[in-house]
Amino acid sequence: MTFLEKWAEAAYTTTGFFWMALWAFILGYGISSIIQVFVTEDRMKNLMGDSSLKSISIGSFFGFISSSCSFSALATSKTLFQKGASFVASIAFLLASTNLVIELGIVISIFLGWQFILGEYVGGLLLIGFSWLLIALIRPNSLINNARDNLKQLTNSSAGGHHDHGQQHHQHEHSESSLKQKWAMVGHKYQMEWNMVWKDVTIGFTIAGLVAAFVPRSFFETLFINTAQGGDYSFFTLLEHVIIGPVAAFMTFIGSMGNIPLAALLYDNGVSFAGVMAFIFSDLVVLPVLRINAKYYGWKMSLFILLLLFSSLIATSLMLHYGLDFLEMLPTSATNSITEQNHFQWDYTTFMNFGFLILSGILIYLGKTGGHAGHHHEMAPKSPLTEKILKVLALISYGWLSIGLMLKYIIL
Repeated sequence: MTFLEKWAEAAYTTTGFFWMALWAFILGYGISSIIQVFVTEDRMKNLMGDSSLKSISIGSFFGFISSSCSFSALATSKTLFQKGASFVASIAFLLASTNLVIELGIVISIFLGWQFILGEYVGGLLLIGFSWLLIALIRPNSLINNARDNLKQLTNSSAGGHHDHGQQHHQHEHSESSLKQKWAMVGHKYQMEWNMVWKDVTIGFTIAGLVAAFVPRSFFETLFINTAQGGDYSFFTLLEHVIIGPVAAFMTFIGSMGNIPLAALLYDNGVSFAGVMAFIFSDLVVLPVLRINAKYYGWKMSLFILLLLFSSLIATSLMLHYGLDFLEMLPTSATNSITEQNHFQWDYTTFMNFGFLILSGILIYLGKTGGHAGHHHEMAPKSPLTEKILKVLALISYGWLSIGLMLKYIIL
């Protein structure tokens, strides 16, 4: 296969992957937007002030109804911690908001199957449990106190106090708004969800197409040891997979939603269930998240959170693998490769996409005509340079895909 043929195949695979998942993105972000508007944040902040099961459960539930964008989750968990929530409850929120959310499960169901959905939700709870246990054993009280002091200094040196007052005002306005205004807020929130993730999704799906077309299976067999042995993995093989999984996620620099097609490719290429789950769980152990946490809490706490989450995801991934194996529910090696599927045909996916595109248009119309309804969505302080780089890479991706599709359908 020539380079141009591989280029065309990469572009076709990327657009096919996105076409498979389009309705799921719209449904997931639509549900997330509705929940975020109709369930207020202030009702929960005062219920998470200690390390009890109740506080952790509330933090987890609040994360479940929140956005799956890791940068949004970082900002909200910081706010909860700043408002008096315990450190462990804030971590529970952070993990739940990036692992227990509805839209992620829907996309996983399309690319990987029900065992991975089970792994995602049970694993999210295990991640919270392991983090709770490690925090209880380590008792990082001095780090927590220093993190609160660092956050207080950061807030005092910025417009944080004014912003918080304004957000409380927005919450008050929200509580008094009419049903029509709330649906306008849902539409605006839906647009903001897409604004947060479009670059990550674009780059992630483009990388997935590139990997599918250009990266040989031998590369995965070298990176993840013993992938060619048909699923009979030793403990040390699984341990290597769950360590390399986060390293591979670190190199992609994209969020969990963009990583799902890559996770499917890893599984297609013989990576173990544990390794794939570790890869999916790794959206909070990448460099941008490390830097944002350092800005919020200081470098010592940021590194502690990194090691805490890394240790928890290793233990969780291994436990999931052995647990499903014991129950004889472990998925067998992929027989129908995701890259070999015909992505564009008149099937339920096409009709679902058309229906949800109409729904998406309605939500965007509501958001455009409703005047934003005063609902603010806090985001973590992402690096302007990183955002510019991601935007440029996303635009390059669109150019790459356009030329590739021309090669596929017009030239070749």
